[in-house]
Amino acid sequence: QVQLVESGVVLVQAGGSLRVSCAASARTFSAVAMGWFRQAPGKEREFVASIRWSGGTTYYADSVKGRFTISRDIRKNTISMQMDRLKPEDTAVYYCATQTVGSDRYNYWGQGTQVTVSS
Repeated sequence: QVQLVESGVVLVQAGGSLRVSCAASARTFSAVAMGWFRQAPGKEREFVASIRWSGGTTYYADSVKGRFTISRDIRKNTISMQMDRLKPEDTAVYYCATQTVGSDRYNYWGQGTQVTVSS
Protein backbone atom coordinates (compact mmCIF):
# COMPACT_ATOMS: atom_id res chain seq x y z
CA GLN A 1 0.00 0.00 0.00
CA VAL A 2 1.30 3.42 -0.95
CA GLN A 3 0.16 6.68 0.58
CA LEU A 4 0.68 9.95 -1.25
CA VAL A 5 0.51 13.24 0.58
CA GLU A 6 0.54 16.55 -1.28
CA SER A 7 1.61 19.90 0.11
CA GLY A 8 2.02 23.43 -1.20
CA VAL A 9 0.76 26.99 -1.21
CA VAL A 10 -2.84 27.08 -2.33
CA LEU A 11 -3.58 30.71 -3.26
CA VAL A 12 -1.53 32.85 -5.62
CA GLN A 13 -2.06 35.78 -7.96
CA ALA A 14 -1.91 35.44 -11.72
CA GLY A 15 1.64 35.67 -12.96
CA GLY A 16 2.96 34.34 -9.69
CA SER A 17 4.66 31.09 -8.77
CA LEU A 18 4.16 28.25 -6.37
CA ARG A 19 5.62 24.85 -5.66
CA VAL A 20 3.66 21.73 -4.82
CA SER A 21 5.22 18.57 -3.45
CA CYS A 22 4.16 14.98 -2.95
CA ALA A 23 5.68 12.40 -0.64
CA ALA A 24 5.15 8.69 -1.09
CA SER A 25 5.22 6.46 1.93
CA ALA A 26 5.20 2.69 1.90
CA ARG A 27 7.05 -0.14 3.48
CA THR A 28 8.65 -0.67 0.10
CA PHE A 29 8.22 1.80 -2.72
CA SER A 30 9.13 1.02 -6.29
CA ALA A 31 7.69 3.27 -8.96
CA VAL A 32 7.64 3.34 -12.73
CA ALA A 33 6.53 6.96 -12.77
CA MET A 34 4.97 9.70 -10.67
CA GLY A 35 2.89 12.54 -11.93
CA TRP A 36 0.45 15.36 -11.38
CA PHE A 37 -3.10 15.59 -12.60
CA ARG A 38 -5.67 18.31 -12.06
CA GLN A 39 -9.40 18.75 -12.11
CA ALA A 40 -11.09 22.10 -12.49
CA PRO A 41 -14.74 22.66 -11.53
CA GLY A 42 -17.07 21.15 -14.11
CA LYS A 43 -14.22 19.55 -16.04
CA GLU A 44 -12.69 16.11 -16.25
CA ARG A 45 -9.41 15.31 -14.58
CA GLU A 46 -6.50 15.97 -16.90
CA PHE A 47 -2.83 15.09 -17.08
CA VAL A 48 -0.40 17.86 -16.13
CA ALA A 49 3.10 16.40 -15.87
CA SER A 50 4.95 13.19 -15.09
CA ILE A 51 8.44 11.92 -14.48
CA ARG A 52 9.92 8.49 -15.01
CA TRP A 53 11.35 7.17 -11.75
CA SER A 54 14.30 5.60 -13.53
CA GLY A 55 16.09 8.06 -15.74
CA GLY A 56 13.98 11.08 -14.88
CA THR A 57 12.41 11.65 -18.30
CA THR A 58 9.67 14.25 -18.01
CA TYR A 59 6.41 14.79 -19.87
CA TYR A 60 4.12 17.82 -19.85
CA ALA A 61 0.71 18.80 -21.08
CA ASP A 62 0.90 21.43 -23.80
CA SER A 63 -1.00 23.86 -21.59
CA VAL A 64 1.79 23.93 -18.98
CA LYS A 65 4.88 23.27 -21.08
CA GLY A 66 7.49 25.94 -20.45
CA ARG A 67 5.77 27.12 -17.26
CA PHE A 68 5.78 24.04 -15.00
CA THR A 69 8.77 21.92 -14.04
CA ILE A 70 8.47 18.51 -12.39
CA SER A 71 11.35 16.96 -10.46
CA ARG A 72 11.97 13.97 -8.22
CA ASP A 73 14.05 13.00 -5.20
CA ILE A 74 14.52 9.26 -5.29
CA ARG A 75 16.08 9.07 -1.82
CA LYS A 76 13.07 10.78 -0.25
CA ASN A 77 10.42 9.25 -2.55
CA THR A 78 9.10 12.69 -3.37
CA ILE A 79 8.21 14.72 -6.41
CA SER A 80 7.77 18.43 -6.72
CA MET A 81 6.36 20.70 -9.36
CA GLN A 82 7.44 24.29 -9.75
CA MET A 83 4.62 26.28 -11.29
CA ASP A 84 5.54 29.65 -12.82
CA ARG A 85 3.62 32.33 -14.71
CA LEU A 86 0.40 30.98 -13.31
CA LYS A 87 -2.89 31.75 -15.00
CA PRO A 88 -6.42 31.77 -13.60
CA GLU A 89 -7.15 28.73 -15.79
CA ASP A 90 -4.58 26.78 -13.75
CA THR A 91 -7.05 26.87 -10.86
CA ALA A 92 -7.93 23.28 -10.00
CA VAL A 93 -7.50 20.50 -7.49
CA TYR A 94 -4.08 19.03 -8.12
CA TYR A 95 -3.57 15.32 -7.52
CA CYS A 96 -0.32 13.44 -7.15
CA ALA A 97 -0.29 9.91 -8.52
CA THR A 98 2.12 7.05 -8.91
CA GLN A 99 2.38 4.05 -11.19
CA THR A 100 4.07 1.35 -9.18
CA VAL A 101 6.12 -1.48 -10.64
CA GLY A 102 3.82 -4.19 -11.95
CA SER A 103 0.96 -1.83 -12.76
CA ASP A 104 0.07 -0.57 -16.23
CA ARG A 105 -1.57 2.61 -14.94
CA TYR A 106 -1.41 5.16 -12.16
CA ASN A 107 -2.67 3.07 -9.28
CA TYR A 108 -2.22 5.25 -6.21
CA TRP A 109 -3.53 8.76 -5.78
CA GLY A 110 -3.17 11.52 -3.24
CA GLN A 111 -6.08 13.32 -1.65
CA GLY A 112 -5.60 16.42 -3.80
CA THR A 113 -4.74 19.99 -2.98
CA GLN A 114 -6.71 23.01 -4.13
CA VAL A 115 -4.72 25.56 -6.08
CA THR A 116 -6.41 28.87 -6.78
CA VAL A 117 -4.95 31.50 -9.09
CA SER A 118 -6.65 34.86 -8.71
CA SER A 119 -6.79 37.35 -11.56
